[in-house]
Amino acid sequence: KGEPIKFNHNDMADLERVLKELPRDRGRIILVDGVYSMEGDLARLEEIVEMAKRYNARLYVDDAHGIGVLGKGGKGTCDHFNLTNKVDLIMGTFSKSLASIGGFVAGDRKIIDYIKHVGRSILFSASLAPGNVAAVRKALEIIRREPERAELARNNGKRLKNGLEEAGFPVGQTQAPIIPVMIGDELKTLIMWKDLLAEGVFVNPVLYPACPRDGALFRTSTMVSHTGDHIDRAVEKIAKVGRKHEVIQ
Repeated sequence: KGEPIKFNHNDMADLERVLKELPRDRGRIILVDGVYSMEGDLARLEEIVEMAKRYNARLYVDDAHGIGVLGKGGKGTCDHFNLTNKVDLIMGTFSKSLASIGGFVAGDRKIIDYIKHVGRSILFSASLAPGNVAAVRKALEIIRREPERAELARNNGKRLKNGLEEAGFPVGQTQAPIIPVMIGDELKTLIMWKDLLAEGVFVNPVLYPACPRDGALFRTSTMVSHTGDHIDRAVEKIAKVGRKHEVIQ
């Protein structure tokens, strides 16, 4: 039942402006993504942690796209910045790297106990099915046993990003295995998506309101199971369709 106040994306000056304007006697919590899901850029956590300390705010990081990929052995974005112990709450999903459904939130025992009993998304909800929980436990076991998988996922992302940049596509500021391909026009994006599907390459077309108007893009992402040949062929096909529709030369 708190009042949400937005600040501009990854804009520390704007975040400080918002925090300065809040009454001193009000509780405040900063909510950010670890990895932003559409363009793959990372939250500026080092600066945000300092800002939270300066203005006596709690910090909550949604790390749905960082768990299993970033940090040592896939421990996430907070570990990537070596700030896990400086973040009050870390939330993640089971539907990305952990290949199931559901999610988790981690923090101090008292806070988690409070969430369990008054969290509105938990009230009247049912427990996860045992099969889903078992899948998550096995995925965690594999991540811990084979920490090199996280590095491979990151390397595959770098290979895709470099290939798309060399082909002439703008890919933004991504630092994760989520690689945006900026197109702009929504209709052209959908037509290109269909052409790519016919070429055997699946990408996610992203339209407003998931991105700005006239800022349509393809959201591509890599997995550990992708080989170098998979990625190179995908770049080749995306470039072919991009030239056809005059997005690149």
